Amino acid sequence: MERIPFGIKGLDEMFGGGLVRKSICSLIGTYGTGKTTFALQFIYEGLRQGEKVIYFSLEEREDRIYDIMADRRFRVDKYRDESLFVIKLDPTDFNLSINSIKKDLPELITTIGATRVVIDPISLFEGLYDDPSERRREMFYFIELLRDLNANFLLTSETSTTDSYASKYGLIEYLSDTVVVLRYIRPEDFTEVHMSIEVVKMRRSNHSREIKPYEILQDRVNVYNEASVF
Repeated sequence: MERIPFGIKGLDEMFGGGLVRKSICSLIGTYGTGKTTFALQFIYEGLRQGEKVIYFSLEEREDRIYDIMADRRFRVDKYRDESLFVIKLDPTDFNLSINSIKKDLPELITTIGATRVVIDPISLFEGLYDDPSERRREMFYFIELLRDLNANFLLTSETSTTDSYASKYGLIEYLSDTVVVLRYIRPEDFTEVHMSIEVVKMRRSNHSREIKPYEILQDRVNVYNEASVF
């Protein structure tokens, strides 16, 4: 089975060697757990591998994403508009967002030849649908469109307000091939807050079922695969 490296050593080990090629991974976590940082690491690894990548942002402006990359010491200037494309989608414009994501996005990915694509966060797209049944139908259709493309996708989502293991709408984890959950671990004595990562689901592959600590440094994310969360 062909694998691609996510770009974070400890996480790739948890995956059993990397993500399955042409799969869809959802990254779920509350605020401050580093979802965007993980996504940028995934994109940067693709650039290092000689791939073309697209980062669709539904929150941050393009210049802000590039600033974050610079802060992380990711040297991306030589890749900009050549193999790295950062595109801002405006979720406040309902018709524009729906049409861009459902119709224009697959064509754009194919035209560019991107093999890694991030949508950050997918939950803003899900939130464009008020009716739950319509949301399920449209998201299923959208994911099926992605599966026909020659790319790996990383979709980020906030957690549910009632379940730290569920996405905001409790939907994307069922549609994705791989589900990664980021969360805080707070000891009873409140002496120190730890961040933990867990691969909850991975289709067509064995994977670690252990909860591991991770740390966000200035220029990288460390997942401590040999350590345990207490």
